[in-house]
Amino acid sequence: MWDQHQGMSMGWIDPGQTGWYRYGQWQQVQYQPALYPAPARTTRGTLWGYIDDAGRFAILPVYQYAEDFQQNGLAVVQVHNHSGLINRVGQYVLPPQYNSISPFSEGRSAVIDDRGFWLIDESGKRLTAKPYQYIGSMTDGRALFAITNAQNQYVYGYVDRDGREAIAAQYLTGNDFHSGKAVVQIKAGEFALIGKNGERLQTYPYAFVGPQSEGLMTFRETENGPFGYIDEQGKVELAPQFSTALPFEAGRAVVNTSTDPLTNKYGLITRQGTFVIKPEYNDIQMLAPDRLAVGRAVDKAKPYIGSIYAIVDQNGRFLTDFRYNQVLPYANGLASASDGRHTFFLDRNGRIVQNLPIVPGNGSLTWEGNLIKANVNQRISYYDRQGRLVWQENSVIPLSNQYLVRQETYAPNKDYLVYYPQIAGMADPTAQQRLNRQLKELSQVKPIKPDVQLDYSYTGDFAVEFFRKQLVVLELDGYQYYFGAAHGIPTRIYANADLKTGKIYALKDLFKPGSNYVKVLSDIIGNQIKTDPQYSYVFPDAYKGIAADQPFYVNEEKLFIYFNPYDIAPYAAGFPTFAIPYSQLLDIIDFGGAFWQSFHYGAA
Repeated sequence: MWDQHQGMSMGWIDPGQTGWYRYGQWQQVQYQPALYPAPARTTRGTLWGYIDDAGRFAILPVYQYAEDFQQNGLAVVQVHNHSGLINRVGQYVLPPQYNSISPFSEGRSAVIDDRGFWLIDESGKRLTAKPYQYIGSMTDGRALFAITNAQNQYVYGYVDRDGREAIAAQYLTGNDFHSGKAVVQIKAGEFALIGKNGERLQTYPYAFVGPQSEGLMTFRETENGPFGYIDEQGKVELAPQFSTALPFEAGRAVVNTSTDPLTNKYGLITRQGTFVIKPEYNDIQMLAPDRLAVGRAVDKAKPYIGSIYAIVDQNGRFLTDFRYNQVLPYANGLASASDGRHTFFLDRNGRIVQNLPIVPGNGSLTWEGNLIKANVNQRISYYDRQGRLVWQENSVIPLSNQYLVRQETYAPNKDYLVYYPQIAGMADPTAQQRLNRQLKELSQVKPIKPDVQLDYSYTGDFAVEFFRKQLVVLELDGYQYYFGAAHGIPTRIYANADLKTGKIYALKDLFKPGSNYVKVLSDIIGNQIKTDPQYSYVFPDAYKGIAADQPFYVNEEKLFIYFNPYDIAPYAAGFPTFAIPYSQLLDIIDFGGAFWQSFHYGAA
């Protein structure tokens, strides 16, 4: 077991700034070296810890997931599917007890447990006296909250930084406060601008009014009508004429003039409604107040596939040709971009910065403290300011002194990426070759043309779920997304593989020949669905029992039976999984069989 506090050091170092301005006062702070979340692939799945500037684990990987440290010196980590907060020496400020923890804003965070949302401070103390249906981010000393009224409808109000209800729940919708004002919906066809105590500053008789930005707000006169812009006094500045109208930024706003829901005509306007970029593009994204990514459809007949982007200034001057398939907003004068083959930084003129990392694959680069974080092809690596590699994810997972799992990559097309496992160390090379061929096929490594635009994207990955004696359980995950669809299609296969024989076991191999394992398992799972509240999401009458070849996996103590999305539950439920201790199966397990013997010794 790793000691997550080993090797930590801290001290008073002057990094050029000995304090920071927070909540209205300058505070002296103790400088601590930057830490960066990093994953390690292990025999217990992927675990996260934190590395330092030299690429060494300062907080060792013991977490299910780890987020970036926030400005307040706290980071959200997950253990056993629950979130908590740690400080920079790996100590828990808040033990893992919540379903999720949102980023801190103005010293406050919204957390979720099985009862609902709560507001907490940076010590983890709950500030709200009761759970809410929703709590948003704290802005301007107010956070939007929601409760359910007697008509079973959401109504919204605002809590202050102390968790008290500053404005009672009474609105149909609400937005964040900015400069002491927020836009709320009073009733159907009526919106209002309110102050921080709920005082009504202005009323708008429209079907929709959006949040304020640079003194203007988008609005709709009718529910499905076009968008225009009004000022805070309700004066119409730009009459409704757009199918999409985004907030103004530095005197510019992105709009869409298309009336066809299957096509786009995005352009850029001034506050007077003059187009500085003609409305003829598939997509436009604001990268900075004076820089935009203008997208042309990859396939005009299928605009939903996506765009190829050029960099343009706020006056419509093109700085580059159409060459990037992804561009992120500028930060510190640089924007991360990809061209389908590499990921790199662009300068303000849209040129690739040659003295910073140029990483093969698609993804993003971000400055994180003293390092550059590369999240490319769904793998994390870090580089220093000179572009030298400091740390990258491990591609080999040792199972024992004899066996290991090696990560292989298949990326024939910019929209098709598979990481698949290959076993090394088996005594029988023929069995090893046969097993590796099966793992490759199960991971969806198949012929894909490199230069063809696919109608979908596919990503595949794997993890070691369990290893003991000569049995390794490999989780093979896939996600196929057809462009334009509401969501993708996830797949999951567990390969329960014997490293002595190369056999991938079936469910029946765990049980005595002739035993009615299907009925026994079906009855146990049926009882769990009836009696355990955690399975309340199962569709009524959808469960009819398991199949003889039902998907499953094992560990030392339990058998796990799972179902695919939609089989017995909604898509959001993922892969419903039922754990069955071997102690409930003693009469039917084949204790002398090859499957049981591959990871156990004798009877249970």
